[in-house]
Amino acid sequence: MPAYVLQNSAGPGLNHGIRCENPYSRINTIGYGSNVAGGVPLSLLHNLKHNHVLHQRVILLSVVIEEVPYVPSEHRVEGHEVGSNCFRVNLHYGYMQETNIPRTLANARYDQLGFFYEPLQISYFLSRKTVVPGSRPGMPLWREKLFAWMVRSSVTPMDFFCLPINRVVELGAQVEI
Repeated sequence: MPAYVLQNSAGPGLNHGIRCENPYSRINTIGYGSNVAGGVPLSLLHNLKHNHVLHQRVILLSVVIEEVPYVPSEHRVEGHEVGSNCFRVNLHYGYMQETNIPRTLANARYDQLGFFYEPLQISYFLSRKTVVPGSRPGMPLWREKLFAWMVRSSVTPMDFFCLPINRVVELGAQVEI
């Protein structure tokens, strides 16, 4: 079995040093969605745990909604290499802008991303959390069920970020409230 080492040499986020020792490697590009700019996406950890695969190019992708209506295109993309063919990319949008990840990446320059973006060579791995009512005391059961229904009824990250349906893989977990 391969040994995967996710080094964390710069604090709580993954900022430097992703390294794989004897991995099974796939030749393509994978973009992992991350809730936190600087964190390790759960979808990356699930993929390593279950599939034992690290792809040729890994993109740790985060979207940051700024407290301004619009972010100019020259300030929208910041990316850098964090390890061996692993890139951290933060996309900045204003709260009035459409969060279209493929369009933003296609319009980004090589010096902004650190790699050449090929739309048909990238797959997006997203984390999906399913909220279920729990048995522990806390909120009344009707509120837990209402909250779980609201989460299920909300727009999916795939739709919100305008990701192509045939390029998305969702890895999920249940969260008990």
